[in-house]
Amino acid sequence: QVQLEESGGGSVQAGGSLRLSCVASGNTLSTYCMGWFRQAPGKGREGVATIYRAGRVNYAMHADSVRGRFTISRDIAKNTLYLQMDTLKAEDTAMYYCAAKLNDGRCATDTPLALFPYWGQGTQVSVSS
Repeated sequence: QVQLEESGGGSVQAGGSLRLSCVASGNTLSTYCMGWFRQAPGKGREGVATIYRAGRVNYAMHADSVRGRFTISRDIAKNTLYLQMDTLKAEDTAMYYCAAKLNDGRCATDTPLALFPYWGQGTQVSVSS
Protein backbone atom coordinates (compact mmCIF):
# COMPACT_ATOMS: atom_id res chain seq x y z
CA GLN A 1 0.00 0.00 0.00
CA VAL A 2 1.11 3.52 -0.79
CA GLN A 3 -0.36 6.71 0.59
CA LEU A 4 0.25 9.94 -1.29
CA GLU A 5 -0.18 13.52 -0.14
CA GLU A 6 0.30 16.53 -2.41
CA SER A 7 1.10 20.09 -1.41
CA GLY A 8 2.38 23.29 -2.96
CA GLY A 9 -0.57 24.41 -5.02
CA GLY A 10 -1.79 27.99 -5.00
CA SER A 11 -2.74 31.02 -7.04
CA VAL A 12 -0.18 32.76 -9.22
CA GLN A 13 -0.09 35.14 -12.14
CA ALA A 14 0.82 33.97 -15.63
CA GLY A 15 4.57 33.67 -15.98
CA GLY A 16 5.01 32.70 -12.35
CA SER A 17 6.28 29.48 -10.79
CA LEU A 18 5.14 26.88 -8.30
CA ARG A 19 6.67 23.66 -7.00
CA LEU A 20 4.38 20.81 -6.13
CA SER A 21 5.42 18.08 -3.71
CA CYS A 22 4.02 14.62 -3.16
CA VAL A 23 5.10 12.72 -0.06
CA ALA A 24 4.68 8.97 -0.17
CA SER A 25 4.30 6.69 2.82
CA GLY A 26 3.82 2.98 3.19
CA ASN A 27 6.44 1.91 0.71
CA THR A 28 9.58 3.16 -0.98
CA LEU A 29 9.24 4.97 -4.30
CA SER A 30 12.29 3.41 -5.86
CA THR A 31 10.39 0.57 -7.57
CA TYR A 32 7.40 2.66 -8.57
CA CYS A 33 6.41 4.58 -11.65
CA MET A 34 5.30 7.98 -10.36
CA GLY A 35 3.31 10.58 -12.19
CA TRP A 36 1.66 13.97 -12.05
CA PHE A 37 -1.78 14.32 -13.58
CA ARG A 38 -4.17 17.23 -13.80
CA GLN A 39 -7.85 17.84 -14.31
CA ALA A 40 -9.26 21.17 -15.37
CA PRO A 41 -12.93 22.04 -14.80
CA GLY A 42 -15.12 20.22 -17.29
CA LYS A 43 -12.24 18.20 -18.73
CA GLY A 44 -10.83 14.73 -18.27
CA ARG A 45 -7.75 13.93 -16.23
CA GLU A 46 -4.56 14.04 -18.26
CA GLY A 47 -0.97 12.98 -17.73
CA VAL A 48 1.49 15.81 -17.16
CA ALA A 49 4.75 14.03 -16.35
CA THR A 50 5.99 10.61 -15.26
CA ILE A 51 9.22 9.22 -13.87
CA TYR A 52 10.64 5.80 -13.14
CA ARG A 53 13.95 4.39 -12.14
CA ALA A 54 15.93 1.72 -13.97
CA GLY A 55 19.17 0.81 -12.33
CA ARG A 56 20.71 4.07 -11.23
CA VAL A 57 19.02 6.20 -13.87
CA ASN A 58 15.75 8.12 -13.64
CA TYR A 59 13.71 8.31 -16.83
CA ALA A 60 11.30 11.23 -17.08
CA MET A 61 8.63 12.08 -19.61
CA HIS A 62 6.69 15.32 -19.96
CA ALA A 63 3.54 16.02 -21.94
CA ASP A 64 3.97 18.21 -25.01
CA SER A 65 1.90 20.95 -23.40
CA VAL A 66 4.34 21.38 -20.50
CA ARG A 67 7.68 20.27 -21.94
CA GLY A 68 10.31 22.93 -21.37
CA ARG A 69 8.26 24.59 -18.61
CA PHE A 70 7.64 21.79 -16.09
CA THR A 71 10.17 19.38 -14.59
CA ILE A 72 9.38 16.20 -12.69
CA SER A 73 11.89 14.88 -10.19
CA ARG A 74 12.03 12.78 -7.06
CA ASP A 75 14.08 12.36 -3.93
CA ILE A 76 14.18 8.67 -3.04
CA ALA A 77 15.69 9.36 0.38
CA LYS A 78 12.77 11.64 1.25
CA ASN A 79 10.24 9.45 -0.61
CA THR A 80 9.01 12.63 -2.28
CA LEU A 81 7.99 13.46 -5.83
CA TYR A 82 8.21 17.01 -7.17
CA LEU A 83 6.86 19.02 -10.06
CA GLN A 84 8.62 22.32 -10.74
CA MET A 85 6.30 24.47 -12.80
CA ASP A 86 7.72 27.57 -14.47
CA THR A 87 6.30 30.05 -16.95
CA LEU A 88 2.80 29.10 -15.89
CA LYS A 89 -0.09 29.83 -18.22
CA ALA A 90 -3.79 30.29 -17.56
CA GLU A 91 -4.44 26.95 -19.26
CA ASP A 92 -2.37 25.22 -16.58
CA THR A 93 -5.16 25.93 -14.10
CA ALA A 94 -6.32 22.57 -12.75
CA MET A 95 -6.36 20.21 -9.83
CA TYR A 96 -3.03 18.39 -9.82
CA TYR A 97 -2.73 14.82 -8.58
CA CYS A 98 0.20 12.55 -7.99
CA ALA A 99 -0.16 8.84 -8.62
CA ALA A 100 1.91 5.68 -8.34
CA LYS A 101 2.06 2.18 -9.77
CA LEU A 102 4.61 -0.57 -9.64
CA ASN A 103 6.93 -0.15 -12.57
CA ASP A 104 6.12 -2.84 -15.13
CA GLY A 105 7.62 -1.04 -18.09
CA ARG A 106 4.57 1.10 -18.74
CA CYS A 107 5.32 4.52 -17.36
CA ALA A 108 4.36 7.34 -19.69
CA THR A 109 2.09 10.33 -19.72
CA ASP A 110 -0.42 8.36 -21.82
CA THR A 111 -0.39 5.28 -19.60
CA PRO A 112 -4.07 4.59 -18.80
CA LEU A 113 -5.16 6.16 -15.54
CA ALA A 114 -6.79 2.91 -14.45
CA LEU A 115 -3.35 1.31 -14.20
CA PHE A 116 -2.39 3.65 -11.37
CA PRO A 117 -3.86 2.19 -8.15
CA TYR A 118 -2.56 4.89 -5.81
CA TRP A 119 -3.66 8.52 -5.94
CA GLY A 120 -3.37 11.56 -3.74
CA GLN A 121 -6.21 13.94 -2.93
CA GLY A 122 -4.94 16.65 -5.23
CA THR A 123 -3.72 20.22 -4.91
CA GLN A 124 -5.28 23.16 -6.76
CA VAL A 125 -3.23 25.34 -9.09
CA SER A 126 -4.84 28.54 -10.36
CA VAL A 127 -3.09 30.79 -12.87
CA SER A 128 -4.52 34.20 -13.68
CA SER A 129 -3.72 35.97 -16.94
